[in-house]
Amino acid sequence: MDSDEHVCPVCGQPVQTVVRRHKTLGAWVPVWVGGPCHNPECEANADRVTASDKVTAPDKDPGDAPAGKSS
Repeated sequence: MDSDEHVCPVCGQPVQTVVRRHKTLGAWVPVWVGGPCHNPECEANADRVTASDKVTAPDKDPGDAPAGKSS
């Protein structure tokens, strides 16, 4: 390996090195890999929230509450 610095595969910006682990012969072994990209202009940006990623709560119907309990 030429460099210890990891880069984003999409935009080429440097990313942090994070530690993952996997099990080999019954022992957990650390593996250093590139972390998420934080470049705001990158498609692989971990901080970007798309419309499909948003989670909305379902509309609550007061009739669904059990008797004797208030929302």
